[in-house]
Amino acid sequence: MSILYVGPFSGLAGDMLLGALCGLTDGYDEIKALPDQLHLHDGKIEISELEKNGIVCKHVKVIDLNPDQEHHHSHDHDHDHGHSHNHGHGRHLSDIIHLIDHGHISDGAKAIAKGIFQEIGEAESSVHDIPIEKIHFHEISGVDSIIDIVGCAVLLDKLGIEKTYSDSVCTGFGMVKTQHGLLPVPAPATALLLKGLPSFKGDEEGERVTPTGAAILRFLKPEFTTPALSVSKVAYGPGQKDFIGPNVVRLSLVSEVDAPKETLYVIETNLDDCSPELLGESFQECLLGAGAVDFTMTPVTMKKGRPGLKLSVLCKAEKLDVVCDYILENTTTIGVRYYAAERKELSREAVSLETQYGAVQAKRVTTPSGKTRLKAEHEDLQRLAAEKGISVLQLMQEISGG
Repeated sequence: MSILYVGPFSGLAGDMLLGALCGLTDGYDEIKALPDQLHLHDGKIEISELEKNGIVCKHVKVIDLNPDQEHHHSHDHDHDHGHSHNHGHGRHLSDIIHLIDHGHISDGAKAIAKGIFQEIGEAESSVHDIPIEKIHFHEISGVDSIIDIVGCAVLLDKLGIEKTYSDSVCTGFGMVKTQHGLLPVPAPATALLLKGLPSFKGDEEGERVTPTGAAILRFLKPEFTTPALSVSKVAYGPGQKDFIGPNVVRLSLVSEVDAPKETLYVIETNLDDCSPELLGESFQECLLGAGAVDFTMTPVTMKKGRPGLKLSVLCKAEKLDVVCDYILENTTTIGVRYYAAERKELSREAVSLETQYGAVQAKRVTTPSGKTRLKAEHEDLQRLAAEKGISVLQLMQEISGG
């Protein structure tokens, strides 16, 4: 499985992501051919080497050669996504989809590109309160934006990315001049696209995330809790602006070191006024019945020197509320705390042990180095010992060869 890890510590924009994806795939020639493949003959790709705080990486810039434009699109698509420029006509979403569908690119790339434009269209529709099919994409329908997005789609499809992890996104802060006047950073459409994604302002004023950058990340449905990862390849995509920190996005191809571990929850509460009788066999059986995997009760000294018990319970995520509610209903506590914990278990199998007194059920576990050990089930030992009129200890000694 191909896994992508995104480091947006200086923000995100289409040209930054395209540069980094070219670096991961050595896809520069493919991107140079893209304007003709999309029948956008007024687009030209320029690749230049930039140095950002000692990080040397290649910037992929899309130049708009259309003579009808008042400017060519050499503006920094990173941190200045064309708000101050008006593309004159602006394409509709249907125009962009038609352009993608008739491009000479893979079906997978077409689906990714259309998905990213759909994300942007929905955000712009919401911000401007205009039906999605009627929106003129002034800011992202220029040749530069289309090639940034479709280029990223082509290279993501080439990599076969199936899963994405990301760090929190640096947005910048302050105000930005747009064709609508001054707007806050992140701009409204960008803010909508970042909804639900962890972000932070950073230390420098300015616009760090464009709608294009936010939409591409959103389309990838990243997870922001990262397991242990092994990195196989790293690439940087620069933006044209310079900040105090390195203005690059870092993309890595990674693999998960271990199979995902089981995530459990530890639930804890301190009890200083609960009769031990309430915590007896019936309470414990019902606690397990509610979904507890295991539990302990530990003597603790509480504030003012009062003796108490700390109840610690392990349960699966889907049983968290049920187990918490059981504790709150059946003890004197007025609150419980809980936190996620990962558990790594040894592989195990049920086996039957033959003794001179009869069969006993046991678990055979295998350690990471491949060693095995046996443990007889205590309830089975008690049953057999009672049947044969011997002690559990005697039965255990025979099993262990003592």
